[in-house]
Amino acid sequence: MAEEQRNRGRPKRFDGDESQNIIQSLDRAIDVLETLAVGGAMTLSQVASTMDQSPATIYRILSTFRLRGMAEVNPVTQEWSVGAEAFRIGSAFLRRSNVITRAMPIMQHLRDETGETSNLGIERDDKVVFVAQVETHESIRAFFPPGTQAPMHASGIGKALLAMFSERQLARYLAHAPFAAFTVNTICTADQLVQNLNLIRAQGYSFDDEEKAIGMRCIAAPILNFHGEAVAGISISGPSHRLTREKVAAIGKLVKAAGDQVSASLGAQIH
Repeated sequence: MAEEQRNRGRPKRFDGDESQNIIQSLDRAIDVLETLAVGGAMTLSQVASTMDQSPATIYRILSTFRLRGMAEVNPVTQEWSVGAEAFRIGSAFLRRSNVITRAMPIMQHLRDETGETSNLGIERDDKVVFVAQVETHESIRAFFPPGTQAPMHASGIGKALLAMFSERQLARYLAHAPFAAFTVNTICTADQLVQNLNLIRAQGYSFDDEEKAIGMRCIAAPILNFHGEAVAGISISGPSHRLTREKVAAIGKLVKAAGDQVSASLGAQIH
């Protein structure tokens, strides 16, 4: 039965190595779109150079995306950027789960309580993907537009989610985690991370103490579903001069309470 379930998404003759089933031209086109998403406004030559492809090839791909509204070109600067249609299609992912709908009013309240930006993120492919944000009214703020990714080991939400992993899930993650060092505060070994995760489980929230960027801090908590599984993380983030260490415990309780509130709305049993 399990095998039958796994195969429903593909013809039987396509079972096997997924890399053998890709359409190379489509794969390259998606790479172009991802390059624009990361690079922002880029000229044709910049895109071609970044991807190490000929300008003619890249232009045909961009022109196709432009006709479908998935790419735009500025007629003055001749810079290309992601189009509105790409956002519309991508938004379908956000509509798959009602966690965003449930979380938004609670995120707004958390922003008002703390005065800092509130974020919602999920785990995908061992990375945090930010899917929603409620910004602070302060001029200096953290900004994670939907779709922004962050490493699990150097993210408040990432560590909050890792703390909820099963032993098997965590062992798999630790076996191949890159542990890239972003600042002098980044956790760079499995032993250090496990120790930090034990603390997170005990207190109910995580603390990113300038581990991804000097001058920015984050406090996060997991969001659980009906089965007690972590499906997302909620956080507040802001500059270190406002999020001082003296405030971490008090704000941590507010963030944990917000995570529990969203979890309860999803049917989780909160003790």
